[in-house]
Amino acid sequence: MDISVCQNAALIHVNQFWSMLDDMAQNNPDEYKTFIERHMQASANCFSPPAPNSCLRALVQPHDEVLYVNVCGWKRVPAPASPTQPVPLCGGKLETFSEREENYHIVEVAFNPEVLQRAKKNPQEKEQIHLLALNFIQKQHKLSLSQHFTVMKAKLKGTVQDMKHRLMSLPHQTKSSTLNQDNPQTKPAQYLLHQICSLQIGEVTEEYSIQLNQGQEDKDKAKPGLIEVISSTEFVEPQQPKHQMTVCSLSSDSVRRIKLRVELPGISSVSQCQLSISQDDILLEVEQMYFLHLHFPEQVKEETCHATFNKKKHILTVTASVQ
Repeated sequence: MDISVCQNAALIHVNQFWSMLDDMAQNNPDEYKTFIERHMQASANCFSPPAPNSCLRALVQPHDEVLYVNVCGWKRVPAPASPTQPVPLCGGKLETFSEREENYHIVEVAFNPEVLQRAKKNPQEKEQIHLLALNFIQKQHKLSLSQHFTVMKAKLKGTVQDMKHRLMSLPHQTKSSTLNQDNPQTKPAQYLLHQICSLQIGEVTEEYSIQLNQGQEDKDKAKPGLIEVISSTEFVEPQQPKHQMTVCSLSSDSVRRIKLRVELPGISSVSQCQLSISQDDILLEVEQMYFLHLHFPEQVKEETCHATFNKKKHILTVTASVQ
């Protein structure tokens, strides 16, 4: 088919879609608001970066090669429709690294954050999630893994940048997979523009009960459009905040402490921060604003960790005793 014909057909669909939205905004404002919010949230989820949750260590048979599986939370992966439905997930590229004369592999498996949050409260469900991740990796990369695996103390093997690259560089048509399905395919989050281009006018009319009157062009031209087309803005990936980590000791005792000072402009309450600390690392997340993952220079005692937030200066201070 001629490219110009395809472009003209797409423009016709887009113009009709804008007309539909104009009519919806005027005749049914509540439905219009719900429609826009739903698709804006879907677009935000699609561009939201993955975040580390846990790291599994397994062995690849028959040569006992080490494999690290980074289990991640990613809003782009849909949540199951119900507790009885299969759990959607997707995997990244398998990469091999050499470090200190040791070869090992790293791969990511991503779930919807809601799935990981529920599993966090139930040890059995958490183990099932880990087994599901390993089973998926075996099938996706045609590996034979040992039956035993270890949950590492650190939530991530490698760097956050590499983790994002292995997952987010996947082609857009890559499908998520689910458990217990012979042909596991789940559609990723749809872009609003993609839906505009693929919409059938009959479907739009039926769903919203709005008739597109193509014979009233003069009337439509006289009525100002309720939607103004502006240049699109890209989703801004969370940035790494300014921070400083030091190892010090108080004059009153000989206990050595690690102190982390993080500047968080724009944050007014500590409730906006999600903080996770282990013996080896610390993870700080502020949705769509900040992301910070650091490894401690020395192992710390988790029970001694203490965090304070200065609202006036917008500074988060975290301290922990060194083991």
